[in-house]
Amino acid sequence: MSWHRSSRTYHKWLMLFVGLQFVIWSISGAYMVLLDIDYIHGDSLVIKHQAPLNSEQINYPIAQLYTDHPDAENLVLTTLLGSAVYRFSEGKAKYLLSADTGKLLSPINEADAKQIAKHKYAKSNAKVTQVSMVIDNPPRELNARHLPVWRVDFDDFASPSFYISVESGELVTKRHSFWRLFDWMFSFHVMDYIEEDASNKLLLIVTLSGLIASLFGFVLTYFRVFRAKKNRQNKTRRVI
Repeated sequence: MSWHRSSRTYHKWLMLFVGLQFVIWSISGAYMVLLDIDYIHGDSLVIKHQAPLNSEQINYPIAQLYTDHPDAENLVLTTLLGSAVYRFSEGKAKYLLSADTGKLLSPINEADAKQIAKHKYAKSNAKVTQVSMVIDNPPRELNARHLPVWRVDFDDFASPSFYISVESGELVTKRHSFWRLFDWMFSFHVMDYIEEDASNKLLLIVTLSGLIASLFGFVLTYFRVFRAKKNRQNKTRRVI
């Protein structure tokens, strides 16, 4: 009976310790599983324009670009708002050049960032509520490696925001209320509320505590079900 009483005591206190986290795991896990991950990523917010490159737009050859920028790396010829542009980097800095004139287009100004965001947004009639530059101290939803960026907020369902690179004019990420809630759910699920790293000691401790509590629960199941059934059978035999 000492095993019975000890298991009951340990199971009770351990479940009191980890029980609330079990509820949080259930709620956060259900949220992350039930919502479509592509929607969470904001893929449906972006329209992909198929703008073919026209040779007539390219009057600034690549050879000239390398002459003017000998340290250029990761060179890409693409389109931006229907015009041909070059994107490249020099060290950690990124640049945007017109493939027509060779004119430096970066850093992107507020008006251009707003136009790029509206051009990429899936709803053409969506209104922009605010445009702000983020240079440092980025919000939780933005990786610091993308700085500096323009944040463009839209007046639409779930309060979506587009982040446009100041240096390259690229859409570096998109966020909305369901993503923001998903981010918090993930933090609560992995029990790391800053770096969101699943390999943390708190999660390991609570997981092991839950496992031990389950083992004590199995012991209680044995005493309350199988051992109790055996005792009833013995009593019946003695009565007969």
